[in-house]
Amino acid sequence: MRRAILAFVTFVATFSFAPPPLHAQERAVERAGDHLVLPAPKTGHARPLAVVVADSAGAETTDFIIPYTVLKESGAADVRSVSTLPGPVHLRMALQIETDQTIAQFDVATPEGADIVIVPAQAEPRSPALSTWLQAQARRGATIVSICEGARVLANAGLLHGRRATTHFSALSELERAYTDTVWVRDRRYVQDGPIISTTGVTASIPVSLALVEAIAGRDVALATAQRLGVSNWSSAHRTADFQIMAGDYATGVFALGAFWTHETLETPIADGTNELALALRTDAWARSFRTNVVTTRAGLGAVRGHYGLMIVPDAAPRRGAHIMPATNGPAATQLDATLVDMRNRYGAGAERIARLGLEYDQPRARPPQ
Repeated sequence: MRRAILAFVTFVATFSFAPPPLHAQERAVERAGDHLVLPAPKTGHARPLAVVVADSAGAETTDFIIPYTVLKESGAADVRSVSTLPGPVHLRMALQIETDQTIAQFDVATPEGADIVIVPAQAEPRSPALSTWLQAQARRGATIVSICEGARVLANAGLLHGRRATTHFSALSELERAYTDTVWVRDRRYVQDGPIISTTGVTASIPVSLALVEAIAGRDVALATAQRLGVSNWSSAHRTADFQIMAGDYATGVFALGAFWTHETLETPIADGTNELALALRTDAWARSFRTNVVTTRAGLGAVRGHYGLMIVPDAAPRRGAHIMPATNGPAATQLDATLVDMRNRYGAGAERIARLGLEYDQPRARPPQ
């Protein structure tokens, strides 16, 4: 119940600002193409070192896990996870992880800094420790990539001054008012301005991660990675106006939250080798229904090492007679669509729509970009 309340408060706060009309000038500026440009790896790095960072107060689940797993799957980069402090990090909307290093440990082990730093949406976007560390990484020449409302973190750190950027559709108007020295872009899933790359909402983590793979290792590697994951398209094409919160969506959320007798806990067992990408998409979507408390379980409660090497901390031991999260089949990235169908069948079309809005999830497209 507590998680559902927190989720709804986040939903209302997130969607307090309806997106304004599209800006023709922004559309004209942002038709330059889908290809990202990255500098060569730093001296001593055989291939780029990509770091995904979380403030220890928490980060968004899919924002964090997707770039980590896609880059690992590609083999194009060395990938590490870091957090501001030691100990488990609670990801939102679900899951707990343990990162490879703290930022202090990373700095000692890698004084030259990362080549790429990926910044998910954070529970504390004004975290002084995170801001200071990102500023230092930028000075050392890292390309900084914000996912979704990770743009808040970059803006607060002063890294978007005089640059173009994008973020979750619901935050654009607010951030335009708060950070007037940044040009906030619509109708693009991801935007590059020099050493800064930013994306729209949560599921933009998939296309931007593949665009990073293509920038590092070429189109053939990106295509092969996308095919293994079940992704058909990583184009930056996007229509911001397709995403608007309506009165009916608020009503759906209020009813779902208030109808406590319909709430349920869905357990998802985890073990060594669990596919973190599929797990993130499934749990993140289910947790946005305002009816579901998602719990990862494992007998013994010890952390498990996922397929891509991320340490996942279970929430609880399995319970006899518990509802198990519906299983989905197919490549990891396709499981989001299957999960949304399961949600619609279980809770109705309103719950699926709220999840799509929160994830800013475009309908799948038939073919990869040319």
